[in-house]
Amino acid sequence: MNGIHDLGGMHGMGPIAPEKEGEEPLWHAPWEARMFGMRRGGTLPPGYNIDRWRHVRELIPPDLYLQRSYYDHWCMSYFAALLDGGWATEEEIASGHAAPGSAKRNDAMRPDQVGQAQKTGGRFARALDTPPLFAIGQRVRTRNINPTGHTRLPRYVRGKVGIVQLHHGGHVFPDSNAHKAGEAPQHLYTVAFPFRELWGPDASAVDEACADLWESYLEPA
Repeated sequence: MNGIHDLGGMHGMGPIAPEKEGEEPLWHAPWEARMFGMRRGGTLPPGYNIDRWRHVRELIPPDLYLQRSYYDHWCMSYFAALLDGGWATEEEIASGHAAPGSAKRNDAMRPDQVGQAQKTGGRFARALDTPPLFAIGQRVRTRNINPTGHTRLPRYVRGKVGIVQLHHGGHVFPDSNAHKAGEAPQHLYTVAFPFRELWGPDASAVDEACADLWESYLEPA
């Protein structure tokens, strides 16, 4: 979907103030580490996956998105997922306590399961019976789409021409998986776009940007 989260190529956001090299802490506050652990080791309602999680985060109102930090986004998304799945009420989230008389849950990930979950939870490659439509070295154009749901096609590459650099085989299609419509795997490619194709004649003539794009985002150029 088009939203404030898709910042690539946008102007007027002010300067970036990076922390000094070697001095950036892993966590800026203890609660960030706790939020990281809750998200990575916690239990979410059925149907939630990395793509659904990203879609929920993209629904944060633009003013809040820009005001809040990265792990604050995670916190708001976690609350939204619990509400969406019926696993918590607004009153329970506000108080930090389960409602009196509510059923006890006992399905949280156990400490000895966390390590294995981290090793196996990020595998999205899938076998496909169909051959790829595009070959390495082929010119392709991205489709100019503006979906209302989740997509991994950045706005700044839509309608642009690039060259296929790599073919990664079949991968889960985020635009479907985010909306509980199935994994619907497609071929995934790395496509290189000249800077001047993206940013115009004032951009560098020798640099390019690469994006990993699913087959349905592309058409022959």
